[in-house]
Amino acid sequence: MNKFILKATDLDGYLMESDLEYLSRMNELYEQAMASFKILSTSTSEAQKRHEEDILIELYNQMGKLMQEICASEPRIQVYSFVSPQETHGEVSRLIAKLRDVNTGHQEFVYYIQRAFELLFTLAFGVAGKTNKNYLIVRTPVNIPVQNYAVHKIPNVDSAVHDTVMCVMLRGALLPSMILSKEIQEYSSTGYLTPFALFKIKRDESKSENTMEYVLDLDHSYFELSKLDGKHLLFSDPMNATGGSLVTVVKYLLEQGVRPASIKFFNVISALKGTLRVIRAIDNITVYTLWMDPSLNERAYIMPGLGDAGDRINGSDEDLHPRDMLRLVADYGTNITGLYRSQLRIIEETVLRHRT
Repeated sequence: MNKFILKATDLDGYLMESDLEYLSRMNELYEQAMASFKILSTSTSEAQKRHEEDILIELYNQMGKLMQEICASEPRIQVYSFVSPQETHGEVSRLIAKLRDVNTGHQEFVYYIQRAFELLFTLAFGVAGKTNKNYLIVRTPVNIPVQNYAVHKIPNVDSAVHDTVMCVMLRGALLPSMILSKEIQEYSSTGYLTPFALFKIKRDESKSENTMEYVLDLDHSYFELSKLDGKHLLFSDPMNATGGSLVTVVKYLLEQGVRPASIKFFNVISALKGTLRVIRAIDNITVYTLWMDPSLNERAYIMPGLGDAGDRINGSDEDLHPRDMLRLVADYGTNITGLYRSQLRIIEETVLRHRT
């Protein structure tokens, strides 16, 4: 296999002393929270459960304040609930709760993922259109007494989305990337369709968080270096646990001489450690996330997290017979493939161009 590998020890080398101090404080608070989790899951006393719930609420408030303190000093970390109006926080909190819930089924999970990345688009690009607007004039189905039209004012994001390239870390990021690309297409006055670059990246799940390796499979990746140089690169991933997959791809590109104009990284949930690693390792990046979680377990899964987002979006693969990308797309079903038809056409062209 033609591959490029990055190790967890390489990632930790980017962290500053102050980062390690923050992470230590956060881990101490989360250890206390896990003690409450155990009591809540085993106790038969309602009074004891209510007491632990009160403790848990206070601990989460402390962790939230600590994360706000960290992010306030790092403008390249944009957390939705930290930078948006307070009246919008309830919507995002409810959305994250639905995604976390073990009872949320596949179709509902995909619906909330779509909603999440629409909000992330607004977080990243809405500022660009605050003072500059575009107008949409649309024909409606009403034609009595005359054909009716409606005028709608939307943010002008043309300059912000020009020369963007959607960089997909297969496989969990495929659908989120299509969602962002479609948002760009819908808001652009020219219907701009982002080019796609596809990177087959996988972490070694047999290893612990401290010994993890991230493997970029170049034989099953589809991109052209010349079409990435000088562009604004957009990466999306439902979960940013360690930051390893993104840093691996970007470091490879930099070694090949690619110099992006900027990089944006979109996550539904991002772990504090993974976020800090990303902004320390990559100079010209901004991380946009709906929610920040405090900790990682020994297997490098986000806590409290929402499980394996890739499996919850795409379904799980057999280890010996993983689906290729075309099969993965087919499994989305006609509703999804119909909605993102333009994006799928560009992806298909990208794959076929590299296979010929």
